[in-house]
Amino acid sequence: MRIRLTLLLCVMFIASNVARTADLALTGAKVYPSPKDPPIENASIVIRDGHILSVGPSSAIKIPRSAKVIDCKGLVIVAGFWNSHVHILPPALLHVPDSGAWELDQQLEAMFNRWGFTTVFDISSVLDNTLALRRRIESGELRGPRILTVGEPIWTIEPVYVRDFLKQNNIHIENTETADQAIALVRGHATKGANGIKLFTGSYQGQGTVAVLPLAIAKAAVEEAHRHNLPVFAHPQNIEGVRAAIDSGVDVLAHTVPQSPLWTPNFTSELRRANLSLIPTLTLFDFEARKENGSDKEREAWINQMVDELRAYSEAGGDILFGTDIGYTDHYDTTLEFTLMSQAGMNYQQILASLTTNPARKFGDSDRIGRIAKNMSADLVVLSADPAQDVTAFSKVRYTIRNGKILYPEQ
Repeated sequence: MRIRLTLLLCVMFIASNVARTADLALTGAKVYPSPKDPPIENASIVIRDGHILSVGPSSAIKIPRSAKVIDCKGLVIVAGFWNSHVHILPPALLHVPDSGAWELDQQLEAMFNRWGFTTVFDISSVLDNTLALRRRIESGELRGPRILTVGEPIWTIEPVYVRDFLKQNNIHIENTETADQAIALVRGHATKGANGIKLFTGSYQGQGTVAVLPLAIAKAAVEEAHRHNLPVFAHPQNIEGVRAAIDSGVDVLAHTVPQSPLWTPNFTSELRRANLSLIPTLTLFDFEARKENGSDKEREAWINQMVDELRAYSEAGGDILFGTDIGYTDHYDTTLEFTLMSQAGMNYQQILASLTTNPARKFGDSDRIGRIAKNMSADLVVLSADPAQDVTAFSKVRYTIRNGKILYPEQ
């Protein structure tokens, strides 16, 4: 009996020590608990079992003796970032079941971990492949963000700019011609584990031509998605595509709109009444203009139009979500996006909200992520500079932490 009791006590002691060594403490930082809260100077955060155990002025926080301590003096800590518009389509991520962990980790770091993304929303990819990637990350085999996905999108015909890519990679996505087909796709995706649905309400066909998704199909898809509590994204392309998104009840515009007239107060009010969130993806348009070898003047005019649309919606009180379209583009650096958002009149609190509290609220996660507070999930970004002084500091990531584990840099 004594031997059994002694063994039990030893096991409990070892287990207790394992739990204590899992604690992580970030000390001496400037902490922004949320976009609306004032920063806490010289603050410390203690993390246990993937959650925030305590946060506050360092003088008031007790650091467990067994904790791993990271000195963050001179650094800034904010909640983990969302990128609400990505694609799991780079070649290194296209064959997840057959790919080695090292190769996948390298791509995940280059796209996501390096830039502070602890949650991403993939809004067009091969669903089975993306779900396989998610499983390998959640199992702990890979270091990466939480992945939400829509899988294959709904369109009447694929956009001209993806045709060669789909053909080269043997990816076949059915064209949707009826409401029943749309409903079947939504149900199938929901059953497999998709987290949203993507509609190409406007699909670019070249030379200024856009195939607009018929309203009956868009409505059927949105209604079925909402039955499954799935948000719906729309790629609008032109004003008719925006109109289809509004009239069908879409939740998120995946881009500002290249083929659109000036966004007037009446128009932005209509978008707000429809409860549409906007993902600007401003860097995308710089990427596309350079790819087309347009003149600097043409490129700047195009970007300025997108900046003006963001300014109009932001000033109208519209909901803005951060997103970059990486996976379609290979421009992973977020510096330009933050610069252009600032040019649109967004201050650092508004940009931080687009990265944290806005998507957490929009996608039903505000009770556990998006803020730095006791009992919240320990999804954090440690920055080497203060975004209150320069918004490009959001791209200067020193550490990315998800569920209390350091994703970047490598330990």
